[in-house]
Amino acid sequence: MYKLFGLIGKSLGHSFSASFFKDYFEKNNIDAQYSNFELAAIEDIQALFNENLAGLNVTFPYKESVLPYLDRLDESAAQIGAVNVIAFENGEKVGYNTDAYGFAQSIKPFLTFEHERALIFGTGGASKAVAHVFKQIGLDVFYISRNGLEANGVFTYEDINNHMLHACKVLVNCTPIGTFPNVTECIELPFEHLTPAHLVIDLVYNPAETQLMKRAKKQGAAVMNGLSMLQHQALKSYEIWKR
Repeated sequence: MYKLFGLIGKSLGHSFSASFFKDYFEKNNIDAQYSNFELAAIEDIQALFNENLAGLNVTFPYKESVLPYLDRLDESAAQIGAVNVIAFENGEKVGYNTDAYGFAQSIKPFLTFEHERALIFGTGGASKAVAHVFKQIGLDVFYISRNGLEANGVFTYEDINNHMLHACKVLVNCTPIGTFPNVTECIELPFEHLTPAHLVIDLVYNPAETQLMKRAKKQGAAVMNGLSMLQHQALKSYEIWKR
């Protein structure tokens, strides 16, 4: 039976989700379609819920603001405080988080004993999933935001210095900075303090190599983008939808 899935966000021109699922559905002979639904405001999701949908993904900037529109959250989504999957189960709209799973799978080959502390850029839904994974495996987490609250472990970009980067060997960009079409943009960072011991992860995957990754690579740091995370979380999403 034909099913309709989709992605909600504010601006989705950069997203690979629709093409990923189109290929996946074709290869596996699944009678389904995956569409992008750009919402000017999260309130517009109410009208979307009236459509005959089989499941939704949620992306920036609605991973947290969607919560009041759901009937319940699964345990992981409740712990993280952000949702990137909505399933329709027995008349209920249920929120899940597969970002954490996707991120955990994608970083497994890259972490070493030197990676004890992480700097996370951004404080939105994606950063919450990333922090959840790091805390589970025992890494200390610090956030970088435009509005720092140092008492809560949130620092400003101006606070980043040699000592901080020496202590934190893992850096993760959870902001949309550098996403297509704004490919020349980059988070503010004293790149001269990066070393081959650093792992720099950009959750942006379009373009495949962001300015952040290029500049970190010049310093010898290991780099990766968010494509593997996208693929892992997408497959996990479909596992939830087809239950």
